[in-house]
Formats: sequence, structure tokens, C-alpha cells
Amino acid sequence: MTMENNTQVTVFVFSGLTDNDKLIPFLFTFFLMVYLVTILGNIGLIILVLVASNLHTPMYYFLSFLSAVDLFYSTSITPKMLSDLPSLRKTISLNGCATQFFFFAGLAGTEVLLLSSMSYDRYAAICHPLHYVSIMSKSKYFSLVGLSFFMGFFQSAVQTSCLFSLQVCGSNLIDHFYCDVPPILQLSCSKTLICNMLTILSVGCYCFYSLSTILVSYVFIFTTILSIKSSEGRQKAFSTCSSHLMCASVFYVSVCITYLRSPSSALNKKDKEVSVFYSVMTPMLNPLIYSLRNQEVKKAIMQVVHNILHVFRIL
Repeated sequence: MTMENNTQVTVFVFSGLTDNDKLIPFLFTFFLMVYLVTILGNIGLIILVLVASNLHTPMYYFLSFLSAVDLFYSTSITPKMLSDLPSLRKTISLNGCATQFFFFAGLAGTEVLLLSSMSYDRYAAICHPLHYVSIMSKSKYFSLVGLSFFMGFFQSAVQTSCLFSLQVCGSNLIDHFYCDVPPILQLSCSKTLICNMLTILSVGCYCFYSLSTILVSYVFIFTTILSIKSSEGRQKAFSTCSSHLMCASVFYVSVCITYLRSPSSALNKKDKEVSVFYSVMTPMLNPLIYSLRNQEVKKAIMQVVHNILHVFRIL
């Protein structure tokens, strides 16, 4: 679908996930189930952190905020993607596109910084256990969470302003299933160099800062773990870190593959697959990873289940 070259586009059309009509029922069912698991998993983890006394520590408070971010992060993309799958005309208004991108980019930036804050928390807990309470005080914890949200949405506001101030004319077909930088830049008839550089600089700086924090923290963490004499102590210390490492690795690898190249370079099928993974699948995987690999979370789940069964026995 195209418009006259001198007419500013006000409505975009998504190409969608697939052109294969036979795949649509399967994809719709699959991603609907993924989204439902995402909602239940993240809300369940938030409630678990609130009600389980053994999870009332900064590490799990960070995790509850991460779950909230994942929940809204997925919600900014998945419902629209699901409604578009069976639709012949996958449209979104210019303002709707800008709003979707603003929240998607803001929540993604917030998640990056929360993951680095969580690595600092693990460093303080394992490397300085006697001073952990003073190092990770309530004021520092709230400052790290607040800063993560502020910086995440600040960079999103800058990127959104730059991206949607460009003149988009000619084709209004976004070769994607949601509004993102690379496919929108391809439609612009304005000079895109500034937005190109801004995106690479923003994603690069955030990833560099966060990855550096995580890597440095874990160098000290692993050094400390190796110096622990008892194998049980080493295993317990490592179990509190492995879940975070897995979540961070999954998120960073997929994001870096997508954005740390020229944002206006041509998209292909693999780009969409990677985008599906970090925008739809990762928010579902995070609570599952923490539930299955973290001993304290599993203990809290068993305790809550036991309490619920006890209530039913009384009734």
C-alpha cells in the first residue's frame, strides 16, 4: 500500500509475522498461550514476593519490579500482534505507533538497567555479606529502581521524538509486526543519520554500561564463590546468581543482534524471529527461569501451596 509522495503518512500497515495463512491458527494459539503464561507467571511472581516472608529482600524486590516491567513490556506488543494475525488489514495510526514504541523502548531500557542493578545486589550479598544491609539500604534500592525507570523512559522519549519527527512519505508498509526503529527508518524520506546514530549510541551505551556492571560484578562473585570451602555453600551462592545470569544472557544477546548494526539496514525473516524472542518469549521465560532454578523461590511456592491446601482442609 502506498500514498502520494507529498502526503504525510498518518496510518501504518504492518506486514505481520507471516504470509502463510495455514500457519496463522497455530501461531495465534501458540502466542495466546505464551501471553497467558506471561501474565500468570509475572503476576504470580509479584504476589509471591509480596506474601512470602523469605523473599522480603532487595534481590526479590528487584525481581518483582522486573516481572512488572516484563508484564507491561509484553503487553505493549503481544495483544496488537494477536489481533493482527487473523486480520487482513493490520493497521496502526501514527500516534498509536509512537505510543507503542515509546512504552516498548522505555520498558526495554528499564529492564536493561534493572538487570545491572540486580547484578550489583548479588555482588553486595555474596562478596560483602556482613555489610549487605548497609550497602543495599532501602534508600539505595529505591534510588536504583527509580533511576532505572527514569533513564529507561528518558532515552525512550528522546528516541521517540527523533523517530517520529521524521517525514514518512511514500510507502506506509512497516515490514514488521510492531513499531520499531529499523523498519520505520526505512520508510522515511528525511535524512535519518541522526536517528541512526542516536539509536546505535543509546543502545550501545546502555548495553555497555549494563554488561560492564554485570561482568565486573560476576568476576568478583565467582572469585568469592570459588574461595568458599564447603561445596554446599558454593552451590547455594551460585544458585542465587544462575537465574539472573540466564535471564540477562537471553535478553542481551537478542537485543544486541537486532540493534547494534545499522538500524536502517534491511530486515529479514531472522530479524523478525529474534524480535519475537525478546519481545514476546523473554517476558514469559524470566519468571519460569526464576521459579525453576532458584531454591528460595521454589521453597516459597511450596510454602504458599501448603498454606492454601491447609486452608481448604479447614474449610
